Amino acid sequence: MNHAPEAVKYAREAAGLTLKELAERVGVSEPLMSAIERGQRNATPKNLNKMAEALNCPRVVLEAKRVQTPYPAPVAEPRERQTA
Repeated sequence: MNHAPEAVKYAREAAGLTLKELAERVGVSEPLMSAIERGQRNATPKNLNKMAEALNCPRVVLEAKRVQTPYPAPVAEPRERQTA
């Protein structure tokens, strides 16, 4: 998924557009736009650009964010038990 469905819906609602209005501005069908917004279909890069333009927001706002996981901490070798 190259877009974040929840971000698309949030941006559309913030712009005051209906699903139908956004679909018309992007040039896709309303069912396709609905599927994109629900995460059932992927937006093409071209349509993602059109969506950003129609919603007056940077494309990066609509793009899926990659979760960066930190590298696991190195595991220390067990110390030898010292006896008194």
